[in-house]
Amino acid sequence: MAAILTGKTAVITGAGSGMGREIALSLAAAGARVVLCGRRAGPLDALAAEIETTGGTAITAPLDITDSAAIRALVAELDARYGGVDLLINNAGSASKVLNARWLSEAEFLSTVNVNLTAVFTFSQAVLPAMLARGAGTIITVSSLAAVNPNLLGGAAYGAAKAGVRNFMGYMHNTYRHLGLRSICILPGEADTPILNNRARPPLPEERARMLAPEDVAAAVMLCATLPGRATVPELHICPTFQRDISTDLEIARWQGAPADLPDLPDAFKGAAK
Repeated sequence: MAAILTGKTAVITGAGSGMGREIALSLAAAGARVVLCGRRAGPLDALAAEIETTGGTAITAPLDITDSAAIRALVAELDARYGGVDLLINNAGSASKVLNARWLSEAEFLSTVNVNLTAVFTFSQAVLPAMLARGAGTIITVSSLAAVNPNLLGGAAYGAAKAGVRNFMGYMHNTYRHLGLRSICILPGEADTPILNNRARPPLPEERARMLAPEDVAAAVMLCATLPGRATVPELHICPTFQRDISTDLEIARWQGAPADLPDLPDAFKGAAK
């Protein structure tokens, strides 16, 4: 598989850390020219240098994933330089801090949807013309098992956005498969990535050790990306073998963001309420 993607241009969003970083390393090792997208230039530059020291080719593209003009400008530049994007990995994502719909603000809900759903639509739409012209291309979107099992762990906004993106990728698959495009949705379970640090109760090291690792999801992406063009995996679920007890996490999430003067607010949560 070492050079199976040689000559291909692959765009990875959220490439600076976690799953995106491991996906980029795997695609580069398979010969792809990887375009690293993310908000922070520093991690992207460091990753690009790491890839290039092993003989790979990497291009950094710092951008705000919610800036549709920046997305379209990047894709137009790649179309002009390389004839289009061969492989798009929609990996960037974020979760709201407030998880209970009872306390979730409209602004935070919309922000979460913009990152996890709207940006996927924008990037996918931008790469479509060149893919359709070539009659080939692969779009892989990292959703979440929160799309099929929504609860307080992922939160109202994140689960809704990930369900939306799963539906959108199903639409892409059904609409463009006969034109040579592969549209694939990967739904990981709980994974040990930096997004966990934003939770009200970040998981303990021993809990993280039994979660999915970023390289596990990268392996799933590689499976889908390197199949012959005649084969596709419309949807892939990947989850930890061991299911942990999340009852404490759910109870914390239930009250995170609640007003401090709420009459029914449990005493244990008054200090953390807003």
